[in-house]
Amino acid sequence: MKLVAPLSAFGRGDLAMAGGKGANLGELVRNGFPVPDGFVVTTHAYDLVAQGHTGRAYFEQVELPDDLRQAVLGAYAELGGGPVAVRSSATAEDLPGAAFAGQQDTFLNVVGEEALLDAVRRCWGSLWTDRAVAYRARLGIEDVSIAVVVQSMVEADTAGVMFTANPVSGDRTQLVIDASSGLGEAVVSGLVTPDHYVVNAGGDIQFTPGRREVVIRGKAGGGVTREAGVTGERLPDAVVSELAALGRRIADLFGRPQDIEWAWAGVRVHLLQARPMTALPPPSVGRLNPFQRRLGTVLLEYLPVRPYPIDMSTWIPYGPAGLMAKVTGAFGLHRAFEGFLHEEDGVVYALLPPKPHPTLGVLAAPFRVASKGRRYDPARWTDDPRFRDYLAAVRRLAAEELTEMPWPELIRMPRQALALVAPVADLRIDYLPGTGLALLRLLLAVKLLGRGRLFGGLLHGAVTRTSEANQALTRLAELAARTGALDADPPPAEFQAAFQEFMAEYGHRETLSPILVTPPTWVDDPDTVRGLIKVLAAGPQERKESDDALERLLDHPLLRHPRRRARMTRWVAAARAGIAFREDSHFFFTMPLPMLRRSLVELGRRLRDKGVLDQPEDVFHLRLEELESFQDTAADRERLREVARARAVKREELAGTRLIDPAAIFPARQTGDALLTGSPASGGVAAGPVKVIRGPGEFGKLDPGDVLVCPYTNPSWTPLFQQAAAVVVDSGGAASHAAIVAREYGIPAVMGTGTGTSVLEDGRLVTVNGDTGTVTGAA
Repeated sequence: MKLVAPLSAFGRGDLAMAGGKGANLGELVRNGFPVPDGFVVTTHAYDLVAQGHTGRAYFEQVELPDDLRQAVLGAYAELGGGPVAVRSSATAEDLPGAAFAGQQDTFLNVVGEEALLDAVRRCWGSLWTDRAVAYRARLGIEDVSIAVVVQSMVEADTAGVMFTANPVSGDRTQLVIDASSGLGEAVVSGLVTPDHYVVNAGGDIQFTPGRREVVIRGKAGGGVTREAGVTGERLPDAVVSELAALGRRIADLFGRPQDIEWAWAGVRVHLLQARPMTALPPPSVGRLNPFQRRLGTVLLEYLPVRPYPIDMSTWIPYGPAGLMAKVTGAFGLHRAFEGFLHEEDGVVYALLPPKPHPTLGVLAAPFRVASKGRRYDPARWTDDPRFRDYLAAVRRLAAEELTEMPWPELIRMPRQALALVAPVADLRIDYLPGTGLALLRLLLAVKLLGRGRLFGGLLHGAVTRTSEANQALTRLAELAARTGALDADPPPAEFQAAFQEFMAEYGHRETLSPILVTPPTWVDDPDTVRGLIKVLAAGPQERKESDDALERLLDHPLLRHPRRRARMTRWVAAARAGIAFREDSHFFFTMPLPMLRRSLVELGRRLRDKGVLDQPEDVFHLRLEELESFQDTAADRERLREVARARAVKREELAGTRLIDPAAIFPARQTGDALLTGSPASGGVAAGPVKVIRGPGEFGKLDPGDVLVCPYTNPSWTPLFQQAAAVVVDSGGAASHAAIVAREYGIPAVMGTGTGTSVLEDGRLVTVNGDTGTVTGAA
């Protein structure tokens, strides 16, 4: 059992003994990087002293056993004595997803044996400061130990931090160096505005001078001193280039961008520590082509939150995204809905709208579309035996009782739920051509008649499951207002019965996204529905009467003959049936969602009971195949627990970073005097106070006449449109669910603003122009 050993004795695999900092430095030493000589007081030494104790006070006054004391002082003597830097090296720090930057203590310019031993004690105690304990609690880290790294002190002329990727933009081709005079502590702790260097892939250096407000230097006898207002020279270009070369080599060694502390003394560069960069934005996607931007508007709307590993291995490849991949693939277009999410350490970190790959099948697509369009009528798709068989299979699986099901049966349930949706993909492949042809026929007809502006209005009036759900919600709201159900606990029996009937019919609707299984459905989160009822019960919002586009079209001189009128009426009905098919097939396609989610959470509950997970929902950090391969052994339980914990930490690290910069999908537009611009999605002009609603949990905040501003929408949001004066959405486009429903309710809508929820604040009076796609201030 090693209590003390030189840095060269450790490598990246020795985390448990040397901690994150010690293991990474040892790896650098082994690979010939210029690291100051040093040694590690290992976690075994900490455990020997701790004896189960926690708390800072205990460690700061504990006496070291003689053998440990002699080992530390012997290593110090071999180092040559003199000034050293003493740094904490916890087993949970300097890791991907958990940098622990500044959470444990570092002591610089430590001189003498007793000062060294005291610094070691204080490093141990820093594991138990309030900030370190809170940080670990936030990341769900329980088991932790600590080593201490002791290195010869480098009295730096200049020192600082180097990032091997741009920490702001995420650009992996740029290397960023911050530097200032004296010890790097002034840069690390934010005491100075450092000199700033950006080095591109070609070696070009961009320099921005700092102000060097404070310089920290070692003082004779130990400790440091601070000097104010000292001037200094910028680093020579040769040193900047040497640092950049070292940084890129280190990033290659560890296989990921690194955060490196360094010092330059005399004519030599020293590397003081290296750790993975955390919270690094995804790389810039560059310039997207028009198809990628259009697809990106859909994907951003569908992905308001970061997918979990269980999403990536279940509903994303099998749900609506997988369905559309099958549909486009059936007509010769591959990779249109595949590979758009990128993972790192098992966690999604970036979204990149894919570039579709046409195959020879595209040449035959027009003939396939024409053939299917003639054979399959969207108005009669619910009569298809495949649809009836699908509904029967869904109902059978939904009736299964999971809580008492043996594990071998339960673990098969997710695959059974996923297998249900395959027939719906086939139905869409067969019936979407008829939808497209009906819409194209109507569009061409109205344009030839010079009535192209009526096209959107002609599609209104299609009876869909979404419109029926909204009508049912309105009836529930009227019942709640009449019976006082919203203020009663428990609600009246009449309302409860109606509520349960509604949930049985519509409870599988998604709250956040149709392509994710992890967010709750309405039946999992009935408070979302109660919030909608509360909004609707506040009273109906006055609506302008929508124009009858069909009557205006039939008034055309060329359509006065009865046969022509009848033909045009049939064409409008066929287009509306196509719209209904698009909406309703989505509605029915998501029916397996509650049972899939329920089976996964039940698996998580059982793993929690075995001590593998802390909460049932922690199962979302695992992939389905990992659950399926689980063997109930101590080793496998520990393996799954560690995988779930590591991914939870990584997800927490990425919490503040976006999957993609919205500006890549919604390029900046000239706004003039407008607060925002976006895509016109539903015509008209309306004014009112802003109400930012970020998710279903805030539905109840909306008041009649508010301008609804939100990051995304899906069919679950559309009942709010009955109360809103207008809708402004960060994502989406004119073909999204929100835009279609906004047009039906006759309220202005602006989609794809990119920044609406960050630019607009509650209560601000704005005017929304759905014709021009602008939002301006209102008096």
